[in-house]
Amino acid sequence: MSAELQPYPAARRSDFKETLHGIEVPDPYRWMEDIDSPETRTWVEAESAHAEAFLSQLPARDKLRARLKELWDYEKIGMPTRKAGRVFYSTQSGLQNQPVLVWRPDGSDAEPTVLLDPNTLSDEGTVALSGLSIHDDGKLIAYGLSKAGSDWEEWRVRDVETGKDLDDHLRWVKFSGASWKKGPDAAKAFCYSRFDAPKEGEELSGTNYFQKLFLHRLGEPQEKDTLLYERPDQKKWNFSGGFTEDGKYLVVDVFTGDYSTNGIFYKDLAKDDNPVVEWLAAMDAQYEYVGNDGTTFYVLTTKDAPRSRLVAIDLADSSPEKWRDLIPEGEHRLEGVSMIGDTFAARYLVDAKQEITLFDREGKRLREVALDGPASVSGFNGDRKDRDTYYTLTGFNRPPTIYHYDLATGKSTLYRKPSVNFDPDQFETRQVFYKSKDGTRVPMFISHKKGLAFDQPQPTLLYAYGGFNISLTPRFSLATIAWMEQGGVFAQPNLRGGGEYGEDWHTDGNLLKKQNVFDDFIAAAEWLIAEGITCTPKLAIDGRSNGGLLTGACLTQRPDLYGAVLSGVGVQDMLRFDKFTIGWAWKGEYGDPAHEADFKNLLAYSPYHNVKKGTKYPPILVTTGDHDDRVFPAHSFKFGAALQWAQAAPNPVIVRIDINAGHGAGKPTAKQINEVADTWAFLLHALK
Repeated sequence: MSAELQPYPAARRSDFKETLHGIEVPDPYRWMEDIDSPETRTWVEAESAHAEAFLSQLPARDKLRARLKELWDYEKIGMPTRKAGRVFYSTQSGLQNQPVLVWRPDGSDAEPTVLLDPNTLSDEGTVALSGLSIHDDGKLIAYGLSKAGSDWEEWRVRDVETGKDLDDHLRWVKFSGASWKKGPDAAKAFCYSRFDAPKEGEELSGTNYFQKLFLHRLGEPQEKDTLLYERPDQKKWNFSGGFTEDGKYLVVDVFTGDYSTNGIFYKDLAKDDNPVVEWLAAMDAQYEYVGNDGTTFYVLTTKDAPRSRLVAIDLADSSPEKWRDLIPEGEHRLEGVSMIGDTFAARYLVDAKQEITLFDREGKRLREVALDGPASVSGFNGDRKDRDTYYTLTGFNRPPTIYHYDLATGKSTLYRKPSVNFDPDQFETRQVFYKSKDGTRVPMFISHKKGLAFDQPQPTLLYAYGGFNISLTPRFSLATIAWMEQGGVFAQPNLRGGGEYGEDWHTDGNLLKKQNVFDDFIAAAEWLIAEGITCTPKLAIDGRSNGGLLTGACLTQRPDLYGAVLSGVGVQDMLRFDKFTIGWAWKGEYGDPAHEADFKNLLAYSPYHNVKKGTKYPPILVTTGDHDDRVFPAHSFKFGAALQWAQAAPNPVIVRIDINAGHGAGKPTAKQINEVADTWAFLLHALK
């Protein structure tokens, strides 16, 4: 049965134009940037109704929703954290919308005590636990809540024993954690970062500048918080503060919109009036504080090492020539290092697969952690006193499984394995390598049912990201399992712009080299077709956020190549991305539209500006949330309206706008299931 496509909702095309660097640039849907205006709200409501009218006709939707509920209906356990004889972790039973924070005595099998249940805070499950810091004595937690998917958080403090909140209430917190102060007054204060309150009506759209680092003392109102650090002359600097485990220093991570560089400052806490020392302040590489022994700080850095190295730096003499390599740069990217006891747990990326190697405090290699097959690894966290830890393994057909690890013996013991309603042995994954347009060798994972016959092209979903130094490794997704159960192939290439092969791989796909990312993705599509795995009518491309930009750009550059396109919460107007919320911080990745060379580069691939009237576009599903304050929803509004105006083929252009939803984090289970059911039903209808 073919779904009937109703006429698209009316979207006024204005004559608005502006001249930028001598080029006249039309922006007919500029009015949609006022997302709360009556005209925009009317269009949003009409577009939502239009999307539902089309999607509700798709015969596979109800069946998919039912199967997704079966898949989602299992107990999900989060990574445990031990503090002072207590173990804290999250648990989510079945179809609960949000995970529940619980605790129990360490080593006990007793039923856990519920500490915080966000499901009780809203009828639709749209309030999520977005941040957590557990005090060393295990008696207090500081926690952040996010509503309707917003990046804005409100922080409170809860007594673990009573389960009751204290009077503390912090607002206008964004992109921040909390770190409890150490020492005699340890239970009295923690540091966090926040912005000034936005102007009324601009909570979801106003730009976020001038973040400040504060110390909050329990029992005091937020207005009395102590300002620890700010830079009024650096509006783009953001700060993340944390206290060292020995309680002697405050360490401040300083980051801007350049995803290749940051700085580390510190404050000696021996005296309250000691200044913050602008220590690694050149902003010439990436720096990450790992731990310290007195004045010796252990830092993971890309300084003179694009694949990263771990160095020891003495605060008394921090000149680079005095740095001591503990884990030198190697063949593979050193993605992260944590310190547990006197052991460094080093996470490497080997052709987009993660491996763990342990080193002692002097950098002597101890052993590799034996992992079961290609996987993604997280965990290996803890304190200096710990002699064991936990980690999680996950893969395309492997649900997140938690292991306990003994640092002395190197023995891994199964701690928690989820029971999901599917057979992992029905699926297989292989890794291939293909050449991009300029000859660059790019890896790609391909997953599908075992025994799938490729004697004819198969429905294939090509998913990628390609930006911000983010690496895509094998990870479990219930949505992907449901897609492969339908006979679909899932392909995940590791495009330039990511961090899979170090900083050089990242910078070869950003700024003026961003087109390399699109070329890598297009080459992946062409390879899948050339190998007979799929064909154009059966190939869909998918991406979210920066990945939504990816699919938007590849759609406008090669509309003939795909059978369907998914673009989720994407950055689609590359000339105005910096005008809203935290968008200015992406200039280090995309460039600055105010600079002519960047402007011309951005205009060349900006999805919104490259939609052409009379083009025969494939079926398109654009998705966003009306509360997305990361990628402002007007990006998707304007792009979707332009595509509907331009479409010359009978193929649908559907704009699905999720109400009371944001960029994706904290989205309730019910909303996740509905979105996946709609998306896969759309693809099954489109890929004929």
